[in-house]
Amino acid sequence: MTPSVMIVSLIFVGISMLVSYVLKQKFKTYARTPLARGLSGKEIAEKMLKENGIYDVKVVSGQGFLSDHYNPATKTVNLSPDVYSGVNVAAAAVAAHECGHAVQHANAYAWLGLRSKLVPAVQVSSSLVQWVLIGGIVLINIFPWLLLAGIILFALTTIFSVVTLPVEFDASRRALNWLNQTNVTTPEEYPKAKDALKWAALTYVVAAVASIVTLIQYIFIYQNRR
Repeated sequence: MTPSVMIVSLIFVGISMLVSYVLKQKFKTYARTPLARGLSGKEIAEKMLKENGIYDVKVVSGQGFLSDHYNPATKTVNLSPDVYSGVNVAAAAVAAHECGHAVQHANAYAWLGLRSKLVPAVQVSSSLVQWVLIGGIVLINIFPWLLLAGIILFALTTIFSVVTLPVEFDASRRALNWLNQTNVTTPEEYPKAKDALKWAALTYVVAAVASIVTLIQYIFIYQNRR
């Protein structure tokens, strides 16, 4: 890794850590804000799925903090323990967001389909890209094609990061619309749920921008040294 790439990487690592810290603090705060309607994350998820006509998706409890996700392969909404049993604004926001992905899947949302198709390629590229890029920079005068291969692999992860943005934003939009329309959250609770999802989405924005900037830097290195 060149000094310029390292500096940019450190800057975005710092930004990412800051956003992650704020996100965790937001969720801890909103996890202490009880829901007036008294529904748990599991109950909210099941309610949202049912009201969207989805009956083949299960809501299950997983492990870890903020490990919540929707798995289209198994058709499961996986909620962390705090969200699954939580009766608070944070749990409501997260549960509805993950169900937003289930609704996307049921409606064949194009961006979700594209992201799913990219997963196998990204899994392979992610395991190789770091070593190929390092080798490409070290051996650029001997094997310039190696750095080019690294750039192509890194480009796949960048594309995945960018494609993830509309998927996450749309899931939050669906979640917030449903929370508001069904009155699962009160007028006082709704802005807090919206704020929680805003900060969650910001983590994806930072990751995508960091990936784009880093990719551009590697392209400049390849063009200047080949």
